Amino acid sequence: MTTIPRPPGPRDRAFGLRLLADMERDYLGFWRQAQRQYGDTVYMRHGWLQHYAFMHPDQVREALVDKARSFIRYEQHITVMRQLHGNSLLMSEGATWQRQRRTLQPAFSPKRFEAYAGQVTAAAAEAFGSLPADGATAIDAEHAMNMLAMDIILRTMFGSRIEADTARIEQAIRTLSAIGYAEMFLPFAIPAWAPLPRQGAKRRELRLLDRLVRSHIRERRALIDTGAGASEDLLGMLLTARDEEGDGAPLPDHEIRDQLMTIFLAGHETTATALAWAAWALAADPDMAARVAAEADGVLGARAPAMADLPRLPLLAAVVKETLRRYPPVPGVLMRRAAEEVRIGEWLLPKGSLVTIPFFIPQGDARWFAQPEGFDPGRFLGDAARELPRGAYIPFGAGPRVCIGNGFATMEMTLALAMLVQRFTLAPAPGQGIPEAKMQVTLRPARGLRLLLKARVPGPAQAAPAPSPAGLHACPFHG
Repeated sequence: MTTIPRPPGPRDRAFGLRLLADMERDYLGFWRQAQRQYGDTVYMRHGWLQHYAFMHPDQVREALVDKARSFIRYEQHITVMRQLHGNSLLMSEGATWQRQRRTLQPAFSPKRFEAYAGQVTAAAAEAFGSLPADGATAIDAEHAMNMLAMDIILRTMFGSRIEADTARIEQAIRTLSAIGYAEMFLPFAIPAWAPLPRQGAKRRELRLLDRLVRSHIRERRALIDTGAGASEDLLGMLLTARDEEGDGAPLPDHEIRDQLMTIFLAGHETTATALAWAAWALAADPDMAARVAAEADGVLGARAPAMADLPRLPLLAAVVKETLRRYPPVPGVLMRRAAEEVRIGEWLLPKGSLVTIPFFIPQGDARWFAQPEGFDPGRFLGDAARELPRGAYIPFGAGPRVCIGNGFATMEMTLALAMLVQRFTLAPAPGQGIPEAKMQVTLRPARGLRLLLKARVPGPAQAAPAPSPAGLHACPFHG
């Protein structure tokens, strides 16, 4: 019998349970230590399961792009996530996933972004207008960005302003994130119906969000039944969507609910977290913040930004990209399982093997990014990013399963940050040290993030500069 060589990695006499507990306790630290000790490829066992991690850009790209068809998402994780998201695009596989991707793609095409941009700037103007700007009153930046992102996602999904009980909705999302994160590290999925306190909390919070989403679907269906046209928001698009390459049938309400739930849960929390980290980066670097504000002033003056302005804000776009490198909202892709025997680099993975891609490791690796612990938007200006290996920077994933909302999220962040630097000078609040990043599905400041905002008057707009050749949505490796 031939023995298949295995990469080095930690051993655990408790059948891998201690390793899983260590990952849950400090996911970022676990993989950083693993790479330091064992290298770019790590192997371990959890009971009968063989688990590989790949942290070199070439391996990352090979697993997610070149040989993506050899993998499916790990079923245990999908079972946990499906309790929250239903059978949405994020959860589905095979022909179902292909149909859903085709049907949803028009909602995230750049030609629809002009309408979305107006909703983003309206929400940002209202949110920022309510913040204290005396330079002395500390704000909870994470909470403020959560409220802004929630308003944006509700406006773009339902065409409505923020709901009345936003604090309760935010708490539900936080609770579901914490429970989902903890269950990702269990060796088996706990049924949603289980009579356990954590599952009871999950059911309670899901009922709240489910009522929110389904009530909007019912109300919009009723309007359409009266002869009203579908709105230009995401719900209106889903209600009128057809898979033209399939049977042309409309989406049933339960599937619309699942897609909206994923957009709400994933689209809100990830963007809010990224905006909070970007605000911190600008507060911690006054010189960089002043340069970004000067760029925004020169293009915009005091008016709100629009989609047409974004290619003329290359430094701000670079700040967004560097935020996603330094503080990726979701530091790793969902775990894969090998559907067949497959070779990644020099290693042969047996069918059924598990694969983790902790892509925050190459994004923080000094081989690819000089002084990776620093915050340097210059990495993404001009030709600098062309020298990067193509798997070194993938904040939205890569390959067929790349995040469908990556262009929308980038647009949303850039517009919101442009308005933030127009209105305020940012600084850390007294006692606010460098925040520690902690993963809980998204990468959050472990002990909150308190900032001071001081009102500023934007300078006058200058003659319009030439737009960046790369444009807002260009791949960072090509400009």
